[in-house]
Amino acid sequence: MRCVVTAGPTFEPLDQVRRLTNHSTGRLGSELTSYLTACGHEVTLLIGQQATWRGERDAMRVETFTTTDNLRLRLRALADEGWDAVLHAAAVSDFTFGKAFSRDAKGELHELRVGKLSTRGEPLLVELVPTAKIISDLRGWFPRATLVGWKYEVDGLRDEVIEKASRQIFENQTDACVANGPAYGDGFGLVTPEGCEAIVQADALYRALAEFIGS
Repeated sequence: MRCVVTAGPTFEPLDQVRRLTNHSTGRLGSELTSYLTACGHEVTLLIGQQATWRGERDAMRVETFTTTDNLRLRLRALADEGWDAVLHAAAVSDFTFGKAFSRDAKGELHELRVGKLSTRGEPLLVELVPTAKIISDLRGWFPRATLVGWKYEVDGLRDEVIEKASRQIFENQTDACVANGPAYGDGFGLVTPEGCEAIVQADALYRALAEFIGS
């Protein structure tokens, strides 16, 4: 099978020297890529430039991405290549930066347009603007592929995370979602329209995903 795996974080530039990013090493997506390759699949890995995991990335092709828009463009460029599965594990930033302002002694705001925001002087205020959801476009780009998303949650209960994962599947016409994070608790949940399979270890998750996309 021909598979695309996304892994690691996107980043969003505040100015020419500072960035907003997510806590993601890219390890899970990289290991999943190596597992699928070992199973005989032809895998392209799209991995964030800021990923810190330095283990093996055994793939037919490895490309790096930067911002959310850059990852979107790279996925869109692959859309016509007849993929069988897309496993979207990347930690995509939910926000990008809008305008930046300084606040003077009178409380008035002044928009800043500089290459590097000053760290001295008045307090700064910066807009956070939601990014467009890449997962919502995957079905249109890969109409025949098996699509697997991720849902990492920090707050809430396990049942709530599973419900959010189920909603992601329904709203984006994907086939499955991997639920994890502190709110989910130990291990992973492989959520499908039929229910949730609890998986304890990462290697068992890779095996379950390989079986799922091949079924």
